[in-house]
Amino acid sequence: MQVAQLEIKQIIAQQRQFFETGKTKNIAFRIAQLKILRQAILEQESAILAALKADLNKAEAESYLAEIRTIQDISYAIKNLQNWARTQKVSIPLESFPAAARIYSEPLGTVLIISPWNYPFYLLIAPLIGAIAAGNCAVLKPSELAANTSNLIADLIAQNFDPAYITTVLGDAEVGKELLDQKFDYIFFTGSNAVGKAVMAAAAKNLTPVTLELGGKSPCIVDNDVNLEVAAKRITWGKFINAGQTCIAPDYLLVQRTIKSDLLAAIQKNLLEFFGENPEQSPDYCRIINQKHFNRLMELLKSGKIVNGAIANLPNPATRYIPPTILDDVSPSSPVMQEEIFGPILPIIVYDSLEEAIAFVNQRPKPLALYFFSRNQQHQNQVLQATSSGGVCINDILMHLTVPELPFGGVGQSGMGSYHGKASFDTFSHQKSVLIKPFWFDIFLRYQPYKNKLRWLKYIIR
Repeated sequence: MQVAQLEIKQIIAQQRQFFETGKTKNIAFRIAQLKILRQAILEQESAILAALKADLNKAEAESYLAEIRTIQDISYAIKNLQNWARTQKVSIPLESFPAAARIYSEPLGTVLIISPWNYPFYLLIAPLIGAIAAGNCAVLKPSELAANTSNLIADLIAQNFDPAYITTVLGDAEVGKELLDQKFDYIFFTGSNAVGKAVMAAAAKNLTPVTLELGGKSPCIVDNDVNLEVAAKRITWGKFINAGQTCIAPDYLLVQRTIKSDLLAAIQKNLLEFFGENPEQSPDYCRIINQKHFNRLMELLKSGKIVNGAIANLPNPATRYIPPTILDDVSPSSPVMQEEIFGPILPIIVYDSLEEAIAFVNQRPKPLALYFFSRNQQHQNQVLQATSSGGVCINDILMHLTVPELPFGGVGQSGMGSYHGKASFDTFSHQKSVLIKPFWFDIFLRYQPYKNKLRWLKYIIR
């Protein structure tokens, strides 16, 4: 149900009242809510899979791997929450002696979580786990483009949580704008750069802190010192899962010239093994989310020479099917290299020296992810030290996302802030610094008049 602005204000007012009761500050309460969320997902598993199938034609195995894995994230948070929330003691300098210095993690209040359509379940529930663990109330705004999954999430949340604690607001971009006009204590947004700028501008009016999980053109550099068979298989999987509609999918390949033809042949071989000669008939190949994105991608296909081998390369607008496509003879100035592709199109660009590939990456905005395939440890270190990106995965694709101890987030135009594991808890918490002093001892040197005290102050401070 789409809500009006007055209803949105009432929702936020209710959540502020709930937060003021102090219930969410109780660690046992937070753990109990995480367990409720986990159980609800388990009970609704079949419905979640059906909704993802309806929205994106996701295979059950892919939905388990990329969406319902939130169950693991919840279990990890439950296991570690007591430790995350523990008060931290820190050392004090001599001039503050005697004293006790501590850091308290406290919830922010009412937070807004806005999620995209490409992984419509995971990318809403994953930040919600952090919001619950940190002790906040939450308003959820899923994407209207993945309507089946969004409606399912709204029902799941409504059936298991008090709306004064967690609630879902459905609607289009206008509803999103009305939400952003309100005062929240934190905004967590996942989506495009263009919308991210609008979110940040709206948040600035209320001085609301934000996390922006955006994207960009994540490069994949392939060195000539590589296990070609394994590299090709991992690249093929990482690029064409969810029909390329993944914010950290390899956006383009930078391939060492001497192995280009062999790598292309290996990728084409894997495409045949993964999806068959006609991926449109494969139960494991997703669809483009809507006609607008389908039309956009069709234009990008004109940016180079289509190299699909034995794969049928006839898109179908009726089903929003675009085959997995390799583009050769791509110019760095072509349209496909000017924006994040977010679809099953993989441009190929060759390089001769690693320095040339690094320069190519560094001449562009900092990406959300960078992939490098090489057995050469010196080359690995060179790429790590000479480039900047939200995250790096060496000799694999996407899998750094699965490590809860690794914070996930962007840098520069690919985003700000991070989450996953403890990073999610920290994102939705305020680190309150506290200094506690006794009365039994006082350092007179800090008080005026300062005459004859400077040399003693220098001695203490140095």
